Amino acid sequence: MKKSLFPPLLVLLFLMSSPALADISKQEAVSIAQSVHPGRVLAVKLVQANNGTVYRVKTLSAGGDVHIIVIDASSGKVISK
Repeated sequence: MKKSLFPPLLVLLFLMSSPALADISKQEAVSIAQSVHPGRVLAVKLVQANNGTVYRVKTLSAGGDVHIIVIDASSGKVISK
């Protein structure tokens, strides 16, 4: 029986197209975001931006305000709050 090369090639393409790995963890990004805007975390996404990979953390304050904090995934620096 002839083995197919398709599955290994598919895995390779997937790995090449995935976003760059972050130097800080998702939990570290959440901690940084909550230090800027305390509250309940609604969502955390790791995304490719123009200037590299960033975490977008959405929080809900006790007063009902929603904040989106953008954190550099390499350095942990807050890009926008």
